[in-house]
Amino acid sequence: MMSHKKSYMALLAGLLLLVQTLPARADLPDFTPLVEQASPAVVNISTRQKASGRGEALQMMPDLEGLPPIFRDFFERSFPGMPGEPEQGEREARSLGSGFIISGDGYILTNNHVVADADEIMVRLPDRSELPARLVGSDPRTDVALLKVQAAADLPVVKIGKSSQLKVGEWVLAIGSPFGFDHTVTAGIVSAVDRSLPNESYVPFIQTDVAINPGNSGGPLFNLKGEVIGINSQIFTRSGGFMGLSFAIPVDVAMDVAGQLRASGKVSRGWLGVLIQEVSRDLAESFGLERPAGALVAQVMDDSPAAKGGLQVGDIILAVNGKTIEMSADLPHLIGTMKPGARAELTVVRDGHRKPLMITVGALPDEGSAPVAAAGAEKSSNRLGIQVAELSAEQKQKLELQGGVIISQVMNGPAALIGLRPGDVITHLNNLPVTTVASFLKIAESLPKNRPVSMRVLRQGRASFITFKLAE
Repeated sequence: MMSHKKSYMALLAGLLLLVQTLPARADLPDFTPLVEQASPAVVNISTRQKASGRGEALQMMPDLEGLPPIFRDFFERSFPGMPGEPEQGEREARSLGSGFIISGDGYILTNNHVVADADEIMVRLPDRSELPARLVGSDPRTDVALLKVQAAADLPVVKIGKSSQLKVGEWVLAIGSPFGFDHTVTAGIVSAVDRSLPNESYVPFIQTDVAINPGNSGGPLFNLKGEVIGINSQIFTRSGGFMGLSFAIPVDVAMDVAGQLRASGKVSRGWLGVLIQEVSRDLAESFGLERPAGALVAQVMDDSPAAKGGLQVGDIILAVNGKTIEMSADLPHLIGTMKPGARAELTVVRDGHRKPLMITVGALPDEGSAPVAAAGAEKSSNRLGIQVAELSAEQKQKLELQGGVIISQVMNGPAALIGLRPGDVITHLNNLPVTTVASFLKIAESLPKNRPVSMRVLRQGRASFITFKLAE
């Protein structure tokens, strides 16, 4: 018995000695001073809008979209005026979000989707007092809105940092009102910067793993210095709640938008007038690039800055004013921040050679689309498995084309495998322009085998390049 006790004591002594020799663990950051300093400038935002019936009222709560029924029921029970009651003609819908004060005289930043279409906006301060807010201006493209409240005294303000200096792995902290719980604090790290999201062309998002939920939208994202470096805006989720992927609008972008909204009530952006797409590995090989990079120009709009500057379909833009374009989404980020009238030096690859182009940036107009015409008389090209026809003069005029062929039938073969459809218009094949059916057949007959081949296709007025390979 005594020997067992001695062995136990010897083992315990060895463990204590091992623990003492282990390196000390680095202390985790203490967020309490940051929260105490920054919280007074973070506000809760609610909106009201008259809506007829429950269906329209539900639409006025963008922060609740996609929530599981249990969360939606919670809001309907907990907040008066929320949809969930029987329809009674005209009623009020409310949305909940967050914001932060950027100037002592009452200017507040939040998300556009928090206040969109609101008839009344109310801002609740940390002392639970409420102030009506006026919408100075909003920018749906960046999802930024600027509000103004009137206060008896100077309001507390946040410190503004520089999102351009943010690095992956940094600690960040969010303060907001998820599910209506005021001044909730969550923390995490920066997962990525300059992240592009689908249908979001003008914001290089900051990606974090900070817990963000409905109600956090419009709230600030802080660095460890207590500086705002982003506006919490979106999450990617399959459940309606946080799943580890949250996205913030860089404060550099937001403050530029706020400055323009404050000055003129609207935002102007640079514009080239091109439709671009990603450069895949096969496209890179077909265009003679060593690796996938840049933005491939699939369409150049008539009378646009790009057309006037000499940019052509099939050009691959590798840099703007010396800044490298790795992904195609980098291009609208860079051009969008430029003022109309500014000069942009593009580095492009054309016919396998690099060349500079100097283009005067235009102002981004409202978006539009062009129609696609129907097919004409058929001719066949069995090598690709499609039947094509000449474009009529009317079709060319509608599509603003000088040449090309339209697909009238897709049979079994390479075309079907890459998703071509009747009505698609082919303007380029293997980096060569297609002007007529005869030119299409000639190019198709000489296509290389077992090597990526590019094809430019117009579908519903939108152009894109696709690649395929012809087997032996």
